[in-house]
Amino acid sequence: MLMDYKDYYAALGVSKKASQEEIKKAYRKLAVQYHPDKNPGDKKAEEKFKEITEAYEVLGDPAKRTQYDKLGANWKQYQQAGYGGPFTGRQKGHKPEDFFGSGFSDFFESFFGRGRYRNPFAHMDFDSPPGDLTAEVAITLEEAYLGTERIVDLGGEKIKVKIRPGAYDGLTLRARGKGQKSPSGQAGDLHLNIRVMPHDLYERKGNDLYMDAPVDLYTALLGGKQEVQTLSGRIYIHLKEGTQNGKVVRLKGKGMPVYGKPGQHGDLYLKLDVRLPEHLTGEQRRLLEKLRDLSHGK
Repeated sequence: MLMDYKDYYAALGVSKKASQEEIKKAYRKLAVQYHPDKNPGDKKAEEKFKEITEAYEVLGDPAKRTQYDKLGANWKQYQQAGYGGPFTGRQKGHKPEDFFGSGFSDFFESFFGRGRYRNPFAHMDFDSPPGDLTAEVAITLEEAYLGTERIVDLGGEKIKVKIRPGAYDGLTLRARGKGQKSPSGQAGDLHLNIRVMPHDLYERKGNDLYMDAPVDLYTALLGGKQEVQTLSGRIYIHLKEGTQNGKVVRLKGKGMPVYGKPGQHGDLYLKLDVRLPEHLTGEQRRLLEKLRDLSHGK
């Protein structure tokens, strides 16, 4: 009797494009959750464990997964036509076996034949699986520049986490032994993923910073001091007369601290934005007209 098609990807909660490592990770997580040693007498958990074990027996084996993907929901037509594939038929010298002694589903045995179950958890202690915890911490660019601290509440226990200067988006900090505890007392780790929020003035690229710096027309024409706001405070730079709009000025060492390397910094790049006056007084207009005439040789 041919059974209905089983979606092994759905059983493990992964997509059809999942990597072998993602499939393995999904199975391990579900197997720990539904293992009979952790759910004694629970028939639903037992059936779920059978289901995910059967799914992993196929998807965890690249050759079987390829065959399964090839036939998919059309497996009945292939079976009826006599194309059982390399996994059909009984294997001599092996008896179907799993944790429950009842073998795999009729669908599995019709599709792949009776095969020996591979138990990847044979050497695992299901009574004490520690688990890691993951959380996200959002910080400002100023906090990333100076360094900061966060208090993390672990459900009764509060720990202080120091974030060193130069922290960057995607940085992961690990607090050993602060993860989920198992019944035996073992504990996993706490992983904190750092997210640096966007800034209104600065764009960060690695350890360097980029910003637009407005410059008034007269300072650009005549030269002079230009105030610049950096993350370490206000400074003044000198512009030469005739500074062109769009010119990029590099301020060495005024970028972000290099994470884990005290005393080292990236650079700050200023793109000068020369601003034209929106309104002119009569005197200003007269002088500009005179300047124009002089430049044209009149």
